[in-house]
Amino acid sequence: MPSKTKWIVEPEPDPDLVRELVTEFGLSEIVVRLAIQRGFTEREEFINFLYPRLKDLSDPFNLHGIAAAVERILRAADDNESVVLFGDYDVDGVSSVALLTKILQGYGIEPRSFLPTRLKEGYGLSTDGLEKSFEGNPPDLVIAADCGTNSREEATYLKEKGIDLIILDHHEPSPEGVAECDALVNPKLGEDYHYLCTGGVVFKVGHALLKTRPVPGMDLKEFLDFVALATIADIVPLVEENRIFARKGLIQLDRTIHPGLAALKDVANVSIPAKSFDVSHKLGPRLNASGRLDTAKASLDLVLCEDPVIAKTLAEDLDLQNKERQELEFRTREEAEQMILDLPPDQRSYGIVVGSRGWHPGVVGIVASRISKFYHRPTFIIAIDDEGLGKGSGRSVPGISLVDALNDSRDIIEAGGGHEMAAGVTVMEDNIEAFRKRFDAKVKEQATSDSLVSLADVKMELLDSYELLHPFGASNPQPLFMAKGVEMGAEPRIIKEKHMKFQFYQDGVLRDAIYFNSADLDLPNPPWDIAFNIDRNEFRGLSQLSITLQAVRKAGG
Repeated sequence: MPSKTKWIVEPEPDPDLVRELVTEFGLSEIVVRLAIQRGFTEREEFINFLYPRLKDLSDPFNLHGIAAAVERILRAADDNESVVLFGDYDVDGVSSVALLTKILQGYGIEPRSFLPTRLKEGYGLSTDGLEKSFEGNPPDLVIAADCGTNSREEATYLKEKGIDLIILDHHEPSPEGVAECDALVNPKLGEDYHYLCTGGVVFKVGHALLKTRPVPGMDLKEFLDFVALATIADIVPLVEENRIFARKGLIQLDRTIHPGLAALKDVANVSIPAKSFDVSHKLGPRLNASGRLDTAKASLDLVLCEDPVIAKTLAEDLDLQNKERQELEFRTREEAEQMILDLPPDQRSYGIVVGSRGWHPGVVGIVASRISKFYHRPTFIIAIDDEGLGKGSGRSVPGISLVDALNDSRDIIEAGGGHEMAAGVTVMEDNIEAFRKRFDAKVKEQATSDSLVSLADVKMELLDSYELLHPFGASNPQPLFMAKGVEMGAEPRIIKEKHMKFQFYQDGVLRDAIYFNSADLDLPNPPWDIAFNIDRNEFRGLSQLSITLQAVRKAGG
């Protein structure tokens, strides 16, 4: 398997700075150390990181291309034009189209929405998809959300038909050039805001519209839960304004005014307060399920649903589709992991690429995510059709750009694009081995970073300030703590035949911990060094501190 993960403890920050900030803000020393280790050493940066505020959002007109988009949308409203929204089938695409719908309705526009089917039209703008979206009645304006930046041919096709095009996207522009259209709003084309997903871009467009022409009664804050779903599920960096969107959006999700999201939270067992984990592991997969297996229209219908009774039925249907998706994912992952084991060591040391016929293209993205996290390696999983054409999805680890890796392989792949942490690739079956070797050579080995603590530090009082670090995600991962030389206080218990419950002690302090999927692991004899996450566990109205092991080694290893 990939080379053994190294344990690296982050250097301790300046103790004088730690004491100064602990005294000023009354926070846990551990939390202050973590914030400093993440680069927030200046007082203003430190405040903005721990206490993100909506008023710190910048002028939306700073975003590249937004003025032209605002002018064209307002003209559509003034002239009572027909508008088609063309989105992507993932959470970012669905959330962006839903938010756009609500914004345009505020300006008197009732848009038609179209989300392509993964197995028929595929990702992004296509002439076939556009024709279907028109329903025999070509619109005056098409707004593409979460796709379109590089759709040069499709933009020309619309222009020849006399249909205007606005593109709201965040994917990497092609070196060959971008689509020519009436307005292209993509932060990657400007100097800043490169971290935004399309949900964030649409929010900025809405903000710019309201600054230009206010709509009585419209409050964009009521739609921040849409933006949080998009931002967290799309694995974009949770930095700067994304951090504001995610933190405030999760709060809005707790009190959502949207019956569809309320029903989805209920069926997914999301409790208050909602966390980024709830979006990435509960809500996101269910919203993605329909688009993975068929059409994402069911997810869009749910997000926009205003009837609680209908919303409940739609949410339950998505839950059933998600269970079907889980079965497909399980089989695909088992086969993929066996293929990884069978690869020569020099083809799986740094990056992982495997493909097979018979895999459903709708689940390769989530399998890539699981395998990437398990092995801490950038991973592409590829489904190959009967004609030998492979369509795959990739997931990365911090510090490695999948887009850069794809650009390095343009001569052996048919197509590919996305962003640093998640991307898609199209490659012929005969070229997969060459792509694997090229990809493996491009990426660099990553190491795990830890913060050294004692078990005595890990207590309930820590959580109050620890939660200021939320939400966790890309560029702000959940802290991984390390405790050295711990002993077992009792024999571990096996739970549900695959997890293990431990009790540890260190310097007279006892703590419980759980190690998921560890029952079959060959663990060394204690004492151990342990790597773990912490969180707050709410059960029957009581709060407890939970410790989840991520790795174990012989003490001093």
